[in-house]
Amino acid sequence: MSRLDTAEPEPPSAPRPAEAPTATPRPAAFLDRDGTLNVEVGYAHRPDQISWIDGAVAAIRRLNRAGWWVIVITNQAGVAYGYYDEETVRALHRWMTADLAARGARVDAFYYCPHHATRGLGRYRVACDCRKPGPGLLRQAMADFPVDPARSFILGDKPSDGAAGHALGIAGHLYRGGDLDTLVSRLMAESGA
Repeated sequence: MSRLDTAEPEPPSAPRPAEAPTATPRPAAFLDRDGTLNVEVGYAHRPDQISWIDGAVAAIRRLNRAGWWVIVITNQAGVAYGYYDEETVRALHRWMTADLAARGARVDAFYYCPHHATRGLGRYRVACDCRKPGPGLLRQAMADFPVDPARSFILGDKPSDGAAGHALGIAGHLYRGGDLDTLVSRLMAESGA
């Protein structure tokens, strides 16, 4: 399980973001990356492969303005398969952070799983708790940030995304296309936050 804070480009073991989490729990939007925030291209690992889903940047800005944590939770089996390394994932997340900042939006942290239980190579061939549908990445994010799980949600393009949230009492929702901002606005209203 790995984490990258977006306040400063640091290694996964870095301390919390510069905007330190407060003691008061806040709702969080746990967002899948590929197929939810950016168009799915199959093992995206370079900036030229990133095209934001319609409404994705606006949705993140909406969440930021409302005081929600915005946390990306992503499986990155491409690392396990040897297609690219973990530094490549972190570099892409730093680029995404900068691109979003230029558009007035902020992701508070990226968490990714580089493992695969059956097809992983070497040390990445691990049956882990952090690969969705396992809840490990969300559990770690909730240890790092004061999250109110009852008012939070996870949104992704696969049933495994929602299953990760359900394991921790977080509402899971499936993104099936369309304007992401419209969907996030509705989910925020339904959360009661």
